[in-house]
Order: sequence, then C-alpha cells, then structure tokens
Amino acid sequence: MKHYGLIGYPLSSSFSKRFFTEKFEKENIDAHYDIYPLENIEGIKDLIKNAGLCGLNVTVPYKERVIKYLDELDGVACETGAVNTIKFLQKNNSTLLKGYNTDVIGFENTLKNLLQPYHKKALILGTGGSSKAVAYTFRKMGIEFRFVSRNASNHNLSYENLDENTMNEHLCIVNTTPLGMYPVDAFPPIPYEYIGKKHLLYDLIYNPEKTIFLRKGETQGASIKNGMDMLIGQALAAWEIWNKK
Repeated sequence: MKHYGLIGYPLSSSFSKRFFTEKFEKENIDAHYDIYPLENIEGIKDLIKNAGLCGLNVTVPYKERVIKYLDELDGVACETGAVNTIKFLQKNNSTLLKGYNTDVIGFENTLKNLLQPYHKKALILGTGGSSKAVAYTFRKMGIEFRFVSRNASNHNLSYENLDENTMNEHLCIVNTTPLGMYPVDAFPPIPYEYIGKKHLLYDLIYNPEKTIFLRKGETQGASIKNGMDMLIGQALAAWEIWNKK
C-alpha cells in the first residue's frame, strides 16, 4: 500500500483527505491518505523518516517554508517560490524530495473560461504562498496585477489605498487570504461599493461555498467563483505527478 498525506497547520478539516480517500475507494487503488498537522515545519524531518510516504500535499502556512527541506524544485515551483506538492523520488538507494506547484494548474484551468476581454488588470489580496501561484498565472496570461496587503510597500498596495479609480481599473480580484474561511465570518476590507457588473471576484476559499467576500461582490452584480474547482484541479495534478514514471 502506498502512503500519501497533507502537511499544514492547523488541519481541522481536510478536503484532500476526503478527496483522495474517496478516489482510492472508488477506483480500487491500494493507497492511503492521511493528514499531518505540523505545529512547526521542522517536524517534516521526522515525518519523512518514519511515515513511509510516496507523496505529500502542502497547505498553509508552509508552502514557502517547506522549500528549504526539499532536494529539487520543478520549474514552476522555482519561479513561484511556493510548493504545494512533494514527490518522493528513489535515486541511488536514497530518497530525494522534489517540489511542485499544482495550484497554478488548478487556478489557470478554472480562471481562463471566466475572463472577459476587459479583465486586463487584477488585484491579488494577500501575499502568502497561494498568492504566488495566482501571480504566476496572471504573468503567463499577460494580466497586470498588484498585490494588496495590510501594509503598503514599494510593490504592494494597502487596503486603504483601494479607491474608486483603483477598483474601476482592476476588474479581476482574487482573495488568497484565509479571511472568510469557515467557521470565521470575516472578509477582506476592500471598498465593495465600487464593485460593478464587470468585476470578477475569485475566492480561493471553498468552505463556505459562498464567502462574505463573494456574497458582497454578487450583491453588486459581479461574477463570482469559489476555490472548489481549483482545489480539485490541483489535487488531480498532484496525483498525476506522484504516479508519473
């Protein structure tokens, strides 16, 4: 039996465990998937030694911090500076860990059919590991973007910087923060009164199905999308990587 799992903290609920357990049962795959809540990323060293793993998924807050524990990165993971999938490779009687970023695949495949010709500029809310996949995808698609965080910098806007002109200019807005994730009723503090029918609001959160961020956008007439299809897409891409010869 092959063993796979997910690292992150906290891991009170896990889409990945449900998804892969159902997949293994449905397709009669001799494999097991478990969750490993690591309070400190250094715990990955003991996990690698003792768990007999073939692959790992990585979620917040370790998509960037896990890189220093890996032996190799594929091109996309290297460019994004974030990893959400690890493959265990056997070479010369030793185990090497290679990092990938399948968030890019999941995000791009679910975004491309939603974009309209006027979606030329975007705002990325948050600057964590998931935001790196979103930024990579926008670069690939030729969409200009700005990061938004609590504090402004040379490269980032702050939420306080978001005036009517900025909102009208950036018609695609992606929330990569955990604000609004179940069970907390929260939302990114953007000026929703400037959202209109041409806006596309995409939330990487999948639980709840419709966050306050999305509900507020929908009320203003915007198109909305949650993170469930992206999550499924990145999981399937991870499975392909783990099983590719």
